[in-house]
Amino acid sequence: MQLIHRLARLFAVLLFGLMMVACAAPSRTMALGNDAEKLTATSDPVFLMTVTIKNIYKPSLQPKLELVSFDRSTATEKIPLFGFVLDEKARNETDSVEKGNHYLLRMQLAPGQYRLVSVSGRAGVFPIMGHVIAPLHLPLRASEPGVFYLGHVDASLRERRGNEFKAGPSLPLIDQAVVGASGGTFDITISDRQAVDEPAFRARFPALTGVPIKKAILPAFDRSYAQQFWEKN
Repeated sequence: MQLIHRLARLFAVLLFGLMMVACAAPSRTMALGNDAEKLTATSDPVFLMTVTIKNIYKPSLQPKLELVSFDRSTATEKIPLFGFVLDEKARNETDSVEKGNHYLLRMQLAPGQYRLVSVSGRAGVFPIMGHVIAPLHLPLRASEPGVFYLGHVDASLRERRGNEFKAGPSLPLIDQAVVGASGGTFDITISDRQAVDEPAFRARFPALTGVPIKKAILPAFDRSYAQQFWEKN
């Protein structure tokens, strides 16, 4: 069983590596991964967010997040997609359909205007392994230094109705169908759970000791925009 889990994780790493290369999208590491890391008054802002993802369509195959994707626009150019790869400190995985898998995400961004594009990951048991994408398409502005709490994202994979956007690509056909990615969609809500999330971040990341965490809750998920984007792309 341990070998199967290792093979599944290796497969996921290779899959996301290929995805990033295909999209010409560089990967970044999560902030605060080093317990000795210190934030200063001039550090680029750090954004904290929790995500709970669950699969109620195929409940025996709970998704595991691997990547948080962003893009960025400036006055003169659009910077291609890039992603933060989840580390072990981000993970709190129960594989329970009731609780889902939970993550503590930390993204450090240079000043600028960004779009939080999606959170994505894998589902399945080796050799069947599917890829799921929960679209977000939310604006995010990085300006002043500090640590900012963006809120909690709840992404629940359910069976599609009609032409709703899919929870992942259609290919490979068998893998994506088995895990519910091609036949499912995501319901997504964003909420303020700072009272619960802030202590969890502080307990796991010593670099936050004595550092104030400011509230900067993301706007509500716009399902109609996500649907239009999916239909055009």
